[in-house]
Amino acid sequence: MTTRWTAVRVLRDRTAGRCLAAVVVSGFGTSALWLASGVWVKDLTGSDGLAALCMLAMWAPTLAGPLLGTLADRHRRRPLLVALSLFMAVLLLTLCAVDGPEELWLLYAVLFVYGAVGTVHDAAESALVAGAVDRSLLGDFNGLRMMANEGMKLLAPLAGAGLYTAYGGPGVAVLDAASFLAAALVYLSLRVREERPAPAREGGRSATAEGVRHLWGDAGLRPLVLAGGVTMLCAGVSGALTYAVVEDLGHSPAYAGVLYAVQGAGSVTVGLLSGPALRRLGARRFAAYGISLLAVAVALRAVPYDPAAWACAAAVGVGLPAALIAVLTGVQQRTPGPLLGRVTATAGTLVHTPNVIGLAAGAVLVELLGHRAQLVALGVVLGVTAAVLLGQSPASADRTAARSASDASPA
Repeated sequence: MTTRWTAVRVLRDRTAGRCLAAVVVSGFGTSALWLASGVWVKDLTGSDGLAALCMLAMWAPTLAGPLLGTLADRHRRRPLLVALSLFMAVLLLTLCAVDGPEELWLLYAVLFVYGAVGTVHDAAESALVAGAVDRSLLGDFNGLRMMANEGMKLLAPLAGAGLYTAYGGPGVAVLDAASFLAAALVYLSLRVREERPAPAREGGRSATAEGVRHLWGDAGLRPLVLAGGVTMLCAGVSGALTYAVVEDLGHSPAYAGVLYAVQGAGSVTVGLLSGPALRRLGARRFAAYGISLLAVAVALRAVPYDPAAWACAAAVGVGLPAALIAVLTGVQQRTPGPLLGRVTATAGTLVHTPNVIGLAAGAVLVELLGHRAQLVALGVVLGVTAAVLLGQSPASADRTAARSASDASPA
């Protein structure tokens, strides 16, 4: 009952409800384009490598998260979100000119800009929500946001594949452009009061470093973000082993879709429960319990038994988002508004970059070590990560934070 009513409170909040609506519509178009862009390049060139570059083009700008996040702190967030959405709606329409391999440079350029704009967009949205939504509802909002994103990942690729089959890549680009236009209209409808940001006292590099210093100097955020990074590294390696797990179960590669669907159901569950759990446990313990569940689930993926595989997929769907929700909520709650854009983007870079590294490492290691030994080892690493996070008492973190603050600002 509590979970249902807190979710209703979020949806009834004008700003939170409309931000969720913007996440749903823009996320639908993004998920559709992610699938279609690789298929598009594969059809035009026949090259798997060139198709894989689509993902790299969209992901690469997140490495500049600390710098890009600074832009979200230099402008009022609502007008910035409107401008970014309208810009992407127009830019995506240029993909209608891609008709052969000779125009692929345009597709890659648009995808690269897409990734950069997405980094600024996510930072600005997080800061806008943190300033406009009741702090007690931030965990609920982030849980529902995660649930909406996971839902789009299940539905949008199917719609994108169908649209691509009927109208080709330009059809999917127009769909994504329409989703950004709809998101811009939603942001325009928000009624939030934002103060004009104070003029920057420092240059771009110093302003970026200020966000990094805050993140690293906060003894509550630092272990949370580091644990998130280790978790995503292990999740990347584990994800690369999915098809080896499916083969060990005696199924065709298409069976991976069943496991992803079960994992998505787990993500929906934690999205509904995250708000009450965060209020009861706090971000540190909520993340640690989620990572502990993930540790058990990853290790047991080595068992070649269908019911075990389903249970593990559901547990991964609960444990992994729990860690990510805890990191984002912790950043929003412990960061001053003027720094929130760059700190959010920096945390995103530190947490999500290891996932890509893990995917690449897993693809190499599965040929050398086999998947069962890797899964057990990953479970051990995740278990140690959870234990370290649980072992840090809130009191010691606060003492360390106070000492760091006094060292940074001597009398």
